[in-house]
Amino acid sequence: MQTTITARPLTAQDFAPYGDVLEAGGQADKIINQGFCGRWHDRAKMDFGADGRAGISIFKAEPRALPYRLDLLERHPEGSQAFVPMSTTEWLVIVADDDAGQPGRISAFIAAPGQGINLHRGTWHGVLTPLHAPGLFAVIDRIGATPNLEEFPLKVPCTITR
Repeated sequence: MQTTITARPLTAQDFAPYGDVLEAGGQADKIINQGFCGRWHDRAKMDFGADGRAGISIFKAEPRALPYRLDLLERHPEGSQAFVPMSTTEWLVIVADDDAGQPGRISAFIAAPGQGINLHRGTWHGVLTPLHAPGLFAVIDRIGATPNLEEFPLKVPCTITR
């Protein structure tokens, strides 16, 4: 397992195996509201399985600092999970490949101000990791009666650096 991981800027291309990058970059798909609003349309594949629905929650996470000690990964097998920051500060996104049902190679990204993400269903990821206060995020994920969380404590913690 890796012991030190350098976080790189979050781009749609690099993040594609894990999910979608949510941002208002480039030209808007549509101009609406009498020309006063750009719409970047349908930017994430939300997937909630048969027993669930989309819900929007508000998370407030304590800011962390780099270098960051990573000792836990988790995933949600029954639904995708989107994180939309409610402030304009950068934040840390940690994901891992799946290796026969457990986390494999870990990658880390620095999300720029204004960037959100949608994690594909079943993607291993770190916990919500803002780098600055207030750490407020709108989170769109599966609401349902059945369990949707698997945690994986790392036997050997990793250090995430910039």
